[in-house]
Amino acid sequence: MNTTSGIASMEKNMTNEGIEWRQLLSLAALYASIVIGWIAYHNYQPKLLVQFHFTDFTFFLAVAQAIILVVTPPIAGRMGDRFRFQQGSSIPVISTGISFAAMIFMAVAFTLLGNPGEVFKWILPLLVICWLIAMSIFTSPALSTLELFVPVDKLPRAMAIMTIVSNLLYSLEPVIIDLIDYLSAPITFMTGGIAVFASGLALKRSSFSLSTLGIVNDRPKTEMKLDTQKSSRGFIFFLGASLGLSTSVLFNYFPDILQANLSAFTGGLQGKWILVLILIFSTTIILPISDWVNKSGIEKSFWISLVVNLVSLVMVFLIHIPAIALIMTLIFTVSFTSLSVSSLPLAIARANYYEKVFCVGIFFSGVALPDGIIEAMQALAL
Repeated sequence: MNTTSGIASMEKNMTNEGIEWRQLLSLAALYASIVIGWIAYHNYQPKLLVQFHFTDFTFFLAVAQAIILVVTPPIAGRMGDRFRFQQGSSIPVISTGISFAAMIFMAVAFTLLGNPGEVFKWILPLLVICWLIAMSIFTSPALSTLELFVPVDKLPRAMAIMTIVSNLLYSLEPVIIDLIDYLSAPITFMTGGIAVFASGLALKRSSFSLSTLGIVNDRPKTEMKLDTQKSSRGFIFFLGASLGLSTSVLFNYFPDILQANLSAFTGGLQGKWILVLILIFSTTIILPISDWVNKSGIEKSFWISLVVNLVSLVMVFLIHIPAIALIMTLIFTVSFTSLSVSSLPLAIARANYYEKVFCVGIFFSGVALPDGIIEAMQALAL
């Protein structure tokens, strides 16, 4: 069997299974580059503000970041839907955003390499804002392609894979930050630009091959069942905000609270390492959780997860008895994992066929809102 017929046979087998693994893994690689980009951004933004004496603009940048991350995804989604019907794919929007983001990465890298003087240093805040816009332009359209590669009944399993990627990277954040500091800011941003561009190119090529094989067009879509219904835009925003609130509290407040509440069990372990353990535990249970979501139904799973998540979250804040705090933390981790797996698939399921990418943008707008508010409040308190 020659190489061409072997690839065709593999594609056919993937289609029969219902999941196009090559495209899904390309999307996971792109998502990984996004996560690493955000880790680099959050590591270097405070340092660059201090280095170039922009600390007075910390609150302004936090507010600008919140506005951009809330407003841009729906706009990018609208553009993605327009391209879906005009050109048969939202890939052009994804490609544009990826190219723009890679260009901004490189621009920041070369600006830092040039050690800008008093005049040119003012380019940096503008580049940061452009970078935020660029990352927002392609993130929602890119992740909306998930339903092209995966049948709706297997979306929780696909989201489990995406969540495993993010959890593993965030659990490695201390190591990644050490590596970033070792490489220095210019090399980091240059590497980030290359990684985003390369993973985006891989997604574009794999998606193109999928379209030319007719797999996307031939696959029966459950989304067509909803094409005469209105999108539940408010509910989709609520789905994103629910996940965003849980995620923001986990990353911003849990390390300090758990370091104090669980000291009897952790022996004074730093909060950031407790967070790492939570993310690793979430990763180990995510596949069984995705099976439970499939079996129970996405919407039912979401509501159960949300209620349990909010109750356990409040208990973690209010109860300081170590044993109970530990139990509540474990319950929070399980419900947070389930929320991560069920929320985006439910958003896709509740979106009208003609507004798929737009509604994914609304979802990520909701995800960004709680973190934007929290970061603005933290910047204002400085």
